Amino acid sequence: MIGSSGDLKCRSEVQIALSMKICSSIAEGRAACRAARASGKRLGLVPTMGALHEGHLSLVRAARAQCDAVAVSIFVNPTQFGPKEDLAKYPRPFDRDCRLLEKEGVEILFAPAVEEIYPKSNSNAEGTWVVVEGLSEKLDGRSRPGHFRGVTTIVSKLFHILEPEAAFFGQKDAAQLAVIRRMVCDLNFAVEIVACPIVRESDGLAMSSRNAYLDGEERRHALVLQRSLQETRQRFQAGERTAARLIAAAMEVLARVPQVALDYFEMVDPETLDPVEQVSQATLVAVAAYVGSTRLIDNTVLNP
Repeated sequence: MIGSSGDLKCRSEVQIALSMKICSSIAEGRAACRAARASGKRLGLVPTMGALHEGHLSLVRAARAQCDAVAVSIFVNPTQFGPKEDLAKYPRPFDRDCRLLEKEGVEILFAPAVEEIYPKSNSNAEGTWVVVEGLSEKLDGRSRPGHFRGVTTIVSKLFHILEPEAAFFGQKDAAQLAVIRRMVCDLNFAVEIVACPIVRESDGLAMSSRNAYLDGEERRHALVLQRSLQETRQRFQAGERTAARLIAAAMEVLARVPQVALDYFEMVDPETLDPVEQVSQATLVAVAAYVGSTRLIDNTVLNP
């Protein structure tokens, strides 16, 4: 976790070497972003937990294309991890991430310690929380109780501290995207939410920081997630519109790789995350599964 004395030393050394402004405190991050906006620049924000890959960098490039200045946050948010999840082992290559971001022309990196963001309590039982009722309990929220409460709380904090005009999120986290969009609408945040396409590895696996946990055999098994989505799309393109039949076809594909433990495979409205019976409008097809101990997600959108 960023915040140990060793990490702070690393951050200090990197800051000397790079032109990107690295802010470790709320005051620094707020001042840097306000200065960018005061100079007439449209500010784009890319929130991340670090361990950056090409998917994250595609968000940075989208922000660069649509905005005059780009801020990136790196914060491994403890409140969106469950008690048995991978918070302790989540990768934190801060020095590498800094150099990748500088290469992409990022002006501001906001990388606070946990104590800076949650000064009074890091407990999931105390403090002030932002919860999107009605959405936070669906898909990943159902499988990971409290996850979206942690996500919406940290994202609302970032919006409040950095005040971006636009924020960029990946379509891979489709349920998260729906929850954040609802939060922004309900709380009247003056920020545009920009969704960016899923970026895939050469073998088709959706890019994720957690892919690094997979060994060679698990990596091969994980490809069944994409194949299940492809099967759904092919059946849809052939004329099938009944969700139950499309799901059944995908489940047959998933069943061929018993090493993959399915969490969910659902077809839902992209905004409400409610299940659909017939694909008569844009429909999110979302899958989550465990490959070994690693939980992976993927999705596609069907447009009649």
